[in-house]
Amino acid sequence: MRARYGVPLGIAAAGAAGLLYSAGFEARSFRLRRVTVPVLPSGMRPLRVLQVSDIHMVSGQRKKQRWLRSLAGLRPDFVINTGDNLSDAEGIPEVLDALGPLMEFPGAYVFGSNDYYGPKFRNPTRYLWEKVQGRHGLNGNPPAVGVPHIPWEEMRDAFDAAGWLNLTNTRGTLKVDGVSLELTGLDDPHIKRDRYEQVAGGPSDSADFSMGVVHAPYLRTLDAFTADGYPLILAGHTHGGQVCIPFYGALVTNCDLDTDRVKGLSTHTAEGRTSYLHVSAGCGTNRYTPIRFACPPEATLLTLVGRE
Repeated sequence: MRARYGVPLGIAAAGAAGLLYSAGFEARSFRLRRVTVPVLPSGMRPLRVLQVSDIHMVSGQRKKQRWLRSLAGLRPDFVINTGDNLSDAEGIPEVLDALGPLMEFPGAYVFGSNDYYGPKFRNPTRYLWEKVQGRHGLNGNPPAVGVPHIPWEEMRDAFDAAGWLNLTNTRGTLKVDGVSLELTGLDDPHIKRDRYEQVAGGPSDSADFSMGVVHAPYLRTLDAFTADGYPLILAGHTHGGQVCIPFYGALVTNCDLDTDRVKGLSTHTAEGRTSYLHVSAGCGTNRYTPIRFACPPEATLLTLVGRE
């Protein structure tokens, strides 16, 4: 009896322990990633950028709210929010409360699909199947049916009232201590709302520094930003793979970006030009898969310094 059932029971126990750790501890073990990026023109003072992404707020997530509020203590020069703030329509007031202290700093934002639409349960193995088939989001898949809409306008209006720039397929300029920062953003490529032709043309000569901002790092958007000469691109969406294998890494990115660049700082090359790319692993999860493994939730403080 022991020989027959011992191994399966041991595997089940290990699986249960892993699930408990992933949902009960790691998914709530918030971290701050610190990155230095040599992208500024020579002689410009360093700039500290706080990137928050993929909050996926569900009503009642008090620890996440407290942690987000505490990030204001970093005193960044400006804040970039790369979208997917929600995983519950009821979470809008709590997102705004959690981000309230950060909204006192200059900032900008783009939205992701879960800012517009509520999540639906999906079998996690579908992400692997879509990766094999090269289909992600609405890029190759049929339009979603029966997806609940979220009243995202309330969140947009609050961000705008705080002075954050709405970068939905448009450009904007922030002034930080006399430095002119040009930010060029796209709506979410995961649901085919990106319109790069509306912002094409590359950095303006009048700006001291320019960068690209997008929620999902699809290759078509990275190629466009890089070919146009943007030295830095910020994105989110991937959750860092969310469930990773120790010493191996992520299995999926939920877009056509390769898993080697699923999170953190890397580079992207297109048409003979190279840009730095930072992909945030985000600090939340879909409400139906509230687990993380070997991929803790995070925000990132990027220090931009002069080019080497």
